[in-house]
Amino acid sequence: MRRATLLKMADVLLASGGEIAPVLTSEQGKPLADANIEVFAAAIWCQYFANLETPPQVIQDDAEARVEVVRRPVGVVAAITPWNFPLTLAFWKIAPALLAGNTMVLKPSPFTPLATLKTVELLRDVLPAGVLNVVSGGDQLGAWMTGHPVPRKVSFTGSIETGKKVAISAAPDLKRVTLELGGNDPAIVLDDADPATVGKAIFAGAFNNNGQVCSAIKRVYVPESLYDQVVEVLADQAGKVKVGEGTEPDSKLGPINNAPQFERVKELVGGPGPRSQGCRRREGHGPAGLLLRAHHPHRPERRHPHRRRGAVRAGPSGHLLPRRRRRHRAGQRHPLRAVGLGVGSRQRPGG
Repeated sequence: MRRATLLKMADVLLASGGEIAPVLTSEQGKPLADANIEVFAAAIWCQYFANLETPPQVIQDDAEARVEVVRRPVGVVAAITPWNFPLTLAFWKIAPALLAGNTMVLKPSPFTPLATLKTVELLRDVLPAGVLNVVSGGDQLGAWMTGHPVPRKVSFTGSIETGKKVAISAAPDLKRVTLELGGNDPAIVLDDADPATVGKAIFAGAFNNNGQVCSAIKRVYVPESLYDQVVEVLADQAGKVKVGEGTEPDSKLGPINNAPQFERVKELVGGPGPRSQGCRRREGHGPAGLLLRAHHPHRPERRHPHRRRGAVRAGPSGHLLPRRRRRHRAGQRHPLRAVGLGVGSRQRPGG
């Protein structure tokens, strides 16, 4: 029954991209093509879990005893999702929870509630009443959900700071908690890499969804011999990419999603932190860029420029992309090299 329901949900999603994707683009900002991909991904997750086998786990089976683990539903799941991929991240939570026999109360980000509300509205004839519920509100609503005694499981995707609060709120009655939090992910360029190839790949990995991805590349370690070439490739990619309204057919990057993130990117690109490190800017018709050369590693206070104020923070946001280099040889160290790019610093916030 649950598997059949998930497959019906997938069918509804696949048939409703034309209704859901424009809503997602209007509130999140991503290009319409990307919004359609997100709706498609939500359907695929429903299909995946509908076909996922979960047999009992046999711990012991011999002449003395048979011991097996049989998983049971926990009950009500409280789920909180962010604004960068509202639907994909929602269905990462919805599909497995429903397959396991749970019900869910889902709170989307207050920056992007509409696509989630529209999607669940379209699913209301597929699901029994009360199985999947969506409530929209701000931070206080999330705190009420995680601290309420009814939910026995909390699934949260968002910032590290908020994740800590969720864990504390869920602790008094020992709720099960899953936290998917922000990252600070590096890319490592090797000496024999082709700058044109890796530069394009790094740009895509750093600026997908305007850099508003928790797993986006946020720092790069690059050999000094390739530094200038990689910088030029990144600058070239930034100059070519079309940044515009998500509804424009040729837009590859939409605007930064919300005002706090917009201010954050402006701080990274032009704030006192990067300027104090001797940055110079490269701008074209694409996202604003920033080049940064780090200081000598023998000076401890300057050894990690990406840790200084305003350089890099973990989580989904348009971001500075520091680029560092250190060559390891016996008894020898060399100056670091770094470059950064800030996305969307000249784009208006919102959809």
